[in-house]
Amino acid sequence: MYRIFLLCSSIFFLAFGKTTSAQKKLKEISQTIMKTPHEQNPNATATYEETINWYQQLAASHKELTMVERGETDVGKPLHLAILSSDQDTNPTSIRNKGKRILLVNNAIHPGEPCGVDASMLLIRDLLSQPKKKKMLDNVVIVFIPIYNIGGALYRNSHTRANQNGPESYGFRGNIRHLDLNRDFIKCDSRNAMAFSEIFQEWNPDVFIDNHTSNGADYQYTMTMIATQHNKLGGALGKYLDTKMMPQFYKAMAKEDWEMCPYVYAKETPDDGIMGFLDLPRYSTGYSTLFHTIGFVPEAHMLKPYKDRVAATYKFMEVNIELLNSEEGVAIQKMKQEAAEASKTQQKFEINWELDPEQPSTFLFKGFEPGYKKSEVTGLDRLYYDRSKPYEKNIPVLNNYKAKTVVNKPAAYIIPQAWKEVIARLEINKVTMQQLQKDQVLEVETYYVLSEETSSKPYEGHYIHSNVQVDRRTEKVQFYKGDYKIIMNQTRNRYIVETLEPEAPDSFFAWGFFDSILQQKEHFSAYVFEDRAAEILKENPTLMRELAKKRATDKDFAESGYEQLHFIYLNSPHYEQTHRRYPVYRLNN
Repeated sequence: MYRIFLLCSSIFFLAFGKTTSAQKKLKEISQTIMKTPHEQNPNATATYEETINWYQQLAASHKELTMVERGETDVGKPLHLAILSSDQDTNPTSIRNKGKRILLVNNAIHPGEPCGVDASMLLIRDLLSQPKKKKMLDNVVIVFIPIYNIGGALYRNSHTRANQNGPESYGFRGNIRHLDLNRDFIKCDSRNAMAFSEIFQEWNPDVFIDNHTSNGADYQYTMTMIATQHNKLGGALGKYLDTKMMPQFYKAMAKEDWEMCPYVYAKETPDDGIMGFLDLPRYSTGYSTLFHTIGFVPEAHMLKPYKDRVAATYKFMEVNIELLNSEEGVAIQKMKQEAAEASKTQQKFEINWELDPEQPSTFLFKGFEPGYKKSEVTGLDRLYYDRSKPYEKNIPVLNNYKAKTVVNKPAAYIIPQAWKEVIARLEINKVTMQQLQKDQVLEVETYYVLSEETSSKPYEGHYIHSNVQVDRRTEKVQFYKGDYKIIMNQTRNRYIVETLEPEAPDSFFAWGFFDSILQQKEHFSAYVFEDRAAEILKENPTLMRELAKKRATDKDFAESGYEQLHFIYLNSPHYEQTHRRYPVYRLNN
């Protein structure tokens, strides 16, 4: 009813251009409609339907806000984008040509952590309606994803976040496929992640915010922050983030009475110190790092009142917009562009990281005294935080990582067309590829997977591999017309390396996309192979000596006829040469 009235009234005003009682009524209705569910009840968060309807109504009355659908989600509903642009330009290329910066905000990746949903609604309305705030859009275009995990948002309940103080009801962490979407960015199992990759590549934001709520220790802060790991971001951009941008944010938030601290990632209690979070590409900010975008995960503290968590999230986004709208935003954009260009010719890439204990710092932390007392449930000692005993003291912070695996970039990678799942993910991330025009044999560097550790239980739908060891060889390999060649002269080189190098912790190999190569296809029957094995040993005295040595040093091996035959088989021409050969090849010329 209201929407019909709004439309009819707008047509009337355009036709006659006069102020009428109907116009006044429209203003009153607009003000009523634009009040969010959270404002009406500070311990409530908007449902999926309320959120999308609210955005659509706001867009209908403000030309600076554009609502579009971009891709499907696993639950079958489209993913929405709300584009806030002061001059109504919604073309990313055109926006960049004007020198404007782009901020991408993601909400409800975990719908049980909905602070960003309500804070974004309030922020957008205020940016559109308050002249002072509207000036913050002079040099910034903001792209909001109102609700990312729609399937999880539709699973509305009041119980699954057992450690959280409100809101009254909320969504569920997993999506409709029971996937944690903040582990899905690099592997893209969900349609949500596929759609996000398209959005991210189209908009290529200067800064990315993924709004969350924390779990863990108790302390005085309402807001904590995970920033892109600055060592991984690297270069001038990483240094700027660590030494200038983050300190500015801490100062700005404190000035607005929302003092915050780094995300409390601690072994036991924060008193013992906290560590920087290593955001692998499975996570949102680890994914954004691959494309030289600074990422933030604001983590509002789960035990603070919901209205305070929303207000702190609102202020964190506002501080980001103010910075991007200033000359600092110009500098960020310039450093991002320079980093992307430099990656085209970068020769060495770090793909594995470890915490560096040699570079500690300190943070003046405001916490509560931890202690232990008898549990009423178990009768054993339990941890608790005494809110009647606040403290302020310096605690150690380890927020530096060092590379432990570095690879040289090849001239190109070649991927046989058979691996269509991998090809699809490269395509959606705008990796430039060429298809071979004819069958041909090429000399390439190959990897053979010597060993890997595989999780005993599935993790996000995969038995993930880690601690991968490879043997490097140079071989001539047959390729076919239609196979893909990726020349390594792209701004996406980092994404390419970290997904295609098998030793990288979030590579496509680590996630099991190439698992079929790990299974041997041809075998032998012992009684048949016995005679052939004897012939092989006579023909190969070196192998005979190696067999004798292994018998002498390995009792179990010496007592197993099958293992001895298998040893000979593995060292014979009968063993399949492609077993454990990684099917992504490095062309070094």
